[in-house]
Amino acid sequence: MAQTAKAASESRRGLVNVRMAAEDRNIIDRAAKVAGKTRTEFMVDAARRAAQETLLDSSLIVVDGKTFDRFRKIFDAPAKPNERLQKLMNLKAPWES
Repeated sequence: MAQTAKAASESRRGLVNVRMAAEDRNIIDRAAKVAGKTRTEFMVDAARRAAQETLLDSSLIVVDGKTFDRFRKIFDAPAKPNERLQKLMNLKAPWES
């Protein structure tokens, strides 16, 4: 019965063939190895991440006028003092030390 469940699970997975230059495949293989993933896992993760970023970049958020005015007021307000940010900005960059 375990074999049947496994076969059913695998049959639901789609197959995608990708043609690419050997140079591209080699760098993907190297990165996958460093990440401790198979080529397929690495490529699916990278493709999913790129797809999510693309979808998020194209999302439209619609709000009413009152909400938008409130947002603009907050966005346009001068920055408030932030001790942690001040400390960070006063640190020397590692290459300047």
